[in-house]
Amino acid sequence: MSSRLRGSGALVALVALFTSGYLAPYLLPTVVGRLASGLGLGPSQAGLVGSVLLLGSSAAGFTLAARGERIGPRTAARAGLLAMAVGYGSAAATHAVPLVVAGAVLGGLGSGTATAVAAAGIAGRRDPHRASTLGLLTVSATAGALYLTLPHLGGGHAPPLLAIACAAALVWPLTGRLAGSPRARGARTEQAASPTGPLPYRRAGAVLAGGILCWSLAQNALWGVSGRIGLTQAGLSEVTVGAVFAAALGAGLAGVTAAGALGSRLGRAVPIGVGTAVIGACVLLSSAAGSLASFATGEILWNAVYPVVLSYLLGLAASLDPRGRWAVLVGSASSLGVACGPVVGSLLSESAGYTGMGVVLCALLLLVAVPMTAVARHASGRPLVPGSVRRRGGAPAAVLAGTASATPALVPQMGAPEQPVTEFPVRAARRRAVKSAFRLARPSDRG
Repeated sequence: MSSRLRGSGALVALVALFTSGYLAPYLLPTVVGRLASGLGLGPSQAGLVGSVLLLGSSAAGFTLAARGERIGPRTAARAGLLAMAVGYGSAAATHAVPLVVAGAVLGGLGSGTATAVAAAGIAGRRDPHRASTLGLLTVSATAGALYLTLPHLGGGHAPPLLAIACAAALVWPLTGRLAGSPRARGARTEQAASPTGPLPYRRAGAVLAGGILCWSLAQNALWGVSGRIGLTQAGLSEVTVGAVFAAALGAGLAGVTAAGALGSRLGRAVPIGVGTAVIGACVLLSSAAGSLASFATGEILWNAVYPVVLSYLLGLAASLDPRGRWAVLVGSASSLGVACGPVVGSLLSESAGYTGMGVVLCALLLLVAVPMTAVARHASGRPLVPGSVRRRGGAPAAVLAGTASATPALVPQMGAPEQPVTEFPVRAARRRAVKSAFRLARPSDRG
């Protein structure tokens, strides 16, 4: 799928798809809060609806990981955007809880489809880390603007759902820049030339997928109840909580920009390991917040670090397979963790309180940081730059971090043995070579 996405126009479409697909998880606190207040649901029931929405997103991602190349990016993206517009729009138009849940499930399927297409396309870019950083930058800016706007659009559950549906409608025209179905003209040739074979780095990819599932679950368990922490425990108004979330996402913009500028200078292990530890401390601070200062500090610092670590995790997944299969699977595992987050957060907060919930989530984050850092250190599938391998033995020389567009059959992978160079004697040439003795080699020549 991703090998057909070329040019800056395709990058714009991928970033827009990434933004629309990730918008629902980013707006999760206000969606869950509005469902509780607008439909009269309890905290656990509202969290369950949010989880069902994101479970649909995860299911779509896992399904598309195996069948995406048969459908084509343009068709899959348009189907996902249509499901988002219809699902979220219909959920916003009714107050019947079963219909809201059905619309949320349909919208979640669309969000997962859009995210899967974007993830597979970003994995095929020359620098997937910078492409994913640009997507996170865009979705953080969009969500921050919505957090400032939604409190002024009235109450009820409709405004945040309509905002996501409108985002899908706005992205639709950009899908024309994506490649069509495999039956399109010229696509068959490229499909034949695309790399095939078993899924590489299976053990490392499975560890990364399991780690990011728990990583996303821990953070979104807090993210799903952050609005209630600000309103009930810290005693803030909805406008103030929205302003804090907008400032936090603004800090996320700064963090993503810094991650894009930093690139691969520190590798992936340090940002993933250290960043996850910092996030765990922020989770503790936010869950125990009792005032505006502590609540804002925890949320802003947390959201400044979260997208940085996420960009490196997505870049790591993209580097494991140039066809984008691990990128889609890891992204879907993250969506599954995000989906379970609201329910886990609601149950933990009701049984152990917000502070006890923060302790449990911090411990989980510290535990999963170890295997994910190990994958980043030892199993990063970074292809070598063509021509950078020294000709006469030794370890591989230059490594291009995060590039996954090269064909594995042509570019040796990290840790692969270098092809030996055999020396053979050449007879001494005559001092004066006759020009007529030389001629151009032809395909028909044999010898």
